[in-house]
Amino acid sequence: MMRCALKGGGCITSWSGDRRSPAAVNPRGVRMPTGNGGCCSGLRSRAADLAGLEMATLRGSVGGLFRSSPRYGRLQATAAVDPEDVPLEKVQVKSSGHVLPYVGVACLGAILFGYHLGVVNGALEHLAKDLGIAENAVLQGWVVSTSLAGATVGSFTGGSLADKFGRTRTFILDAVPLALGAFLSATAQDIRAMIIGRLLAGIGIGISSALVPLYISEISPTEIRGTLGTVNQLFICIGILAALLAGLPLARNPAWWRTMFGVAVVPSILLAVGMAFSPESPRWLFQQGKVTQAESAVKRLYGKEKVTEVMYDLRASGQSSSEPEAGWFDLFSNRYWKVVSVGAALFLFQQLAGINAVVYYSTSVFRSAGIASDVAASALVGAANVFGTMIASSLMDKQGRKSLLITSFSGMGASMLLLALSFTWKALAPYSGTLAVVGTVLYVLSFALGAGPVPALLLPEIFASRIRAKAVALSLGMHWVSNFFIGLYFLSVVNKFGISTVYLGFASVCALAVLYIAGNVVETKGRSLEEIERELSVVD
Repeated sequence: MMRCALKGGGCITSWSGDRRSPAAVNPRGVRMPTGNGGCCSGLRSRAADLAGLEMATLRGSVGGLFRSSPRYGRLQATAAVDPEDVPLEKVQVKSSGHVLPYVGVACLGAILFGYHLGVVNGALEHLAKDLGIAENAVLQGWVVSTSLAGATVGSFTGGSLADKFGRTRTFILDAVPLALGAFLSATAQDIRAMIIGRLLAGIGIGISSALVPLYISEISPTEIRGTLGTVNQLFICIGILAALLAGLPLARNPAWWRTMFGVAVVPSILLAVGMAFSPESPRWLFQQGKVTQAESAVKRLYGKEKVTEVMYDLRASGQSSSEPEAGWFDLFSNRYWKVVSVGAALFLFQQLAGINAVVYYSTSVFRSAGIASDVAASALVGAANVFGTMIASSLMDKQGRKSLLITSFSGMGASMLLLALSFTWKALAPYSGTLAVVGTVLYVLSFALGAGPVPALLLPEIFASRIRAKAVALSLGMHWVSNFFIGLYFLSVVNKFGISTVYLGFASVCALAVLYIAGNVVETKGRSLEEIERELSVVD
């Protein structure tokens, strides 16, 4: 394959890969205007007989949204915009600005994800008194855990809904349980209504947990897909912090808990309205055979000048609407199982590495260091999470996903060792409180650097378009199932073995995660989804 990179108006060419005839590479024989001293004239001086490679040269030269080698497939249909009409200087303009508003709308789902998870923590004591369950720890546990059960159901159903109805319409459908669940929780007069409301809200956040990263990855330009992907995790953290701040008036007004739940109706409605005006994923439309609509979506997302380039890449990727939609059992076939198992393993490592345990024990850890305010402890953990996610966002497209995962789990493991030693090593007893706080904050920072945001970003990148929605849903389902069982048995394990032993166990999981990631996870930085899909494809 011949690639041409523009630099200071010059042309730098390189030759690698394909040795097929021009007709095989570009059956249309598309020609681009050359201009004096331009890129294409440099190509002709190197290989004048390859008159059909200008389209590949254009795509290699601009480092565009969806880089892909033409050797993997043929251009099968004519795009709406002829390449002759696309000025080279316009193609070079990055068009990410068109994408940002739609990413912002999708992130309303991420905010609601974090908010519904965090809102019950501050409100539980007050709602328990109002609903008459202050002395019933079991029912209080149901109020908390019902949303997790609903999220498990939602994460598994979200993939099928996204494949059947499309990404944007599934968002609109998802707004129904999110809004209805918030409304029922806010107006509940008994425990049954509260549990139903929490269940519906859980189903909603389960669907959005799979749908938000899926949609963002499919509409984001390649060169900033990592940065935009981490925005999902950042807004989840913001949602959790918003739930914390929403609980501040409870000290003066115990009935404020109803407002805390009810306010979540507003972003749910905004999500539905925003998605009604947002473009559908071009990849989903193309997979459904809706080529004209896919071209329209590309035009809205990236501009008219990108239509030919992106549609060429989709066709060259070998995707075909004639291929039947993947079923759940296809995920376990030889063709897909290896990559699906990587996705599920990443979320298992994420949960088994102890993030929930650290957050759960953060209040008592901070009290041992003299920080008596629960709000201050939670705010410190939340601020560390947001700060780490912001760092990850700036590094995602520079350092890469795999390196951040390895760095993250390594830091988490070291932090766990520090926490375990602070509780057991007598020589450190005078400094145990301070070391415990430092270990907790470093752990949360390390988690936010990679283990938190990367799995949700990486999964839609490594899964083939045919299985992407269902595979993401399956992996998120593993996340919620493991989250549920860890919450169910964690205290029992701590009471039996002690917190230091449990922390050492978490450190061991982090070490295993580093080894697994080093041997099984591929780097996706700077590569289009189609290019990644071709590399990971396994033919039955």
